[in-house]
Amino acid sequence: MDDAPQQPTAVPSPATETCFAHRPWLVALVLVIVTFAAYQPTWRAGFIWDDDDHLTTNPAMTAPHGLKMIWSSLAVSRYYPLTLTSFWVERRLWGLDPLPYHQVNIALHALNGFLIFLVLHRLRVPAAWLAAMLWALHPVNVESVAWITELKNTQSGLFFFLSVLCFLHVDEQKNGSWYALAIGCGLAAMLSKPSTVVLPVALLLCVWWERGHWRRVDWVRIAPFFLLALGMSALTVVEQRGHIQREGTAEWNLGMAERFVLAGKAVWFYASKLLWPARLTFVYPRWKPDAGSFLSWLPLAALVAMGMILWVWRRQVWARAALFGFGFFVAALVPVLGFLEVYYFRYSFVADHFQYLASIGLIALAVSTAAMVSQRGRRWGRRLGTLVAAAVLLLLGLSTWRQAHAYQDLETLWRDTLAKNPNAWIAQYNLGTLFLESNRVSEAIGQFEETLRLKPDHLEAHNNLGNALARLGRLQEAIGQYQQALRIKPDYAKTYNNLGNALLQAGRVQEAVGQYEQALRLKPDLAEAQNNLAWLLATLPPAQGGDPIRAVELARRSCEPDHSRSADYLDTLGIAYAAAGQFDAAIAAAQRAIDLARAAGQTNLVKEIAARLELYRSGRAYSPSTAVTSPGNP
Repeated sequence: MDDAPQQPTAVPSPATETCFAHRPWLVALVLVIVTFAAYQPTWRAGFIWDDDDHLTTNPAMTAPHGLKMIWSSLAVSRYYPLTLTSFWVERRLWGLDPLPYHQVNIALHALNGFLIFLVLHRLRVPAAWLAAMLWALHPVNVESVAWITELKNTQSGLFFFLSVLCFLHVDEQKNGSWYALAIGCGLAAMLSKPSTVVLPVALLLCVWWERGHWRRVDWVRIAPFFLLALGMSALTVVEQRGHIQREGTAEWNLGMAERFVLAGKAVWFYASKLLWPARLTFVYPRWKPDAGSFLSWLPLAALVAMGMILWVWRRQVWARAALFGFGFFVAALVPVLGFLEVYYFRYSFVADHFQYLASIGLIALAVSTAAMVSQRGRRWGRRLGTLVAAAVLLLLGLSTWRQAHAYQDLETLWRDTLAKNPNAWIAQYNLGTLFLESNRVSEAIGQFEETLRLKPDHLEAHNNLGNALARLGRLQEAIGQYQQALRIKPDYAKTYNNLGNALLQAGRVQEAVGQYEQALRLKPDLAEAQNNLAWLLATLPPAQGGDPIRAVELARRSCEPDHSRSADYLDTLGIAYAAAGQFDAAIAAAQRAIDLARAAGQTNLVKEIAARLELYRSGRAYSPSTAVTSPGNP
């Protein structure tokens, strides 16, 4: 830029601004108090969607070499190694008690608010304290704070704002340590969440805001940040593309014109939610971009026109402020505007947690503008401004408190989502899965049927609808759903296993054997299929395909470390040993199975295994006459 150096314009400070500016500890204290109060409903909240993938059932959290898995593999959840490392540490500190995880997220959010205050105050942005408060209490951030998985947002935000703050001290202190800290925090931010790759752009904006132009030394200093951003961006593109390819690509097949249409619409959508945060929901309706419609291009055209106007008038204070605030807002959103593939776009092209960092750009712009207008008015106008600010903070805090209730548990979350977006098929499906797991089978069937009405090609909905129907004994309907799932994905091993279970319940034993065999051809380590086939091979007579030796082999594999604490699988192993004449081994397996079943409160299973144990002690194998209804239910 060839603009002359220009310092940000300051305005006379009201008493509150002066008080907070000279007492940053007071800002920190107030932020902690109001943030924890607004998020009080999450103190009783549990784990929700994706918390299993990142934390509760993530194998890296408990594996002996878990940290190595986190840092060296793209297959462990997503590649957020520093965030997953934090979960790894937390798991060892407080296990699976959800309260501390929520408290950490809230504390980080409050700390981020304080860092925002320090950055804005350092940049001489008017009413920095108020902008930080509004951001901390804005309900659009509830998704990032109340959702344990979004530690990646709160933690990456911490390092992002620390990096900006350290970088701003480089010129002021002439100390290389600040520069090293800025780079280290920037790297930590990107390793916590890749969307922070916008950091170098944010640094350029800060330099421009302070000086009105860029010097060669600024580009040299920021170059390492761009290199880090390019590396993390490439890694993320590979990781996301691999994840998408495993699921299929039809839902991500968008042309470049459609992506620009989406980007323009998304920017204004996020701005509208900041201005009027009504009907915030976990999954918003998924748009259908129409690049052939003139109206579809208007949001992007308006965005470009506004940018050009502000650039032409950039020497004016109001235009510089708007370019700085709105520029950061748009730049921080670029990774999630649709130009790059993001797995979440399968459900919606927008989400509240996507604008966690970006939102401060518009909030700071709005607050500083209001502060400048207020200071130019009479004393009563300034007092009115103070009252309005207090009222807005109160309203936002109450709205955040109310919105946080939606994150209490999975059922509450999905019901809240469907109340605001009835066509959210992912909410219908996950609610059905939740009902099936809690044995509310009839309700589960209704949810899966509604999922398939909205998304007829949903593989898992067909599979789980089959499971629910099989539990009610509607076997022909269940078999039909499994067959439909296999038409969608012919190599889906889990469905072959479930189809085998339904055929077995229907008395079609040889067909069931064939389905289990096919499941294991596709996925040799599928423990459910190993267990079910082992049961049949151990209990069928040789003339019908019984094979005790192979049954022992399959049952042993199904009881390897990941499944060794399953009473059902150990029971099957005991049956296989007895069928092969290895009664001592059968007795040992049955005794371990009884111990596990008793510890799990499975009283009926304890009785069944105890009866079989008496057979083994008398040198007899389990009778095949009762075998056909015994393998694991779908």
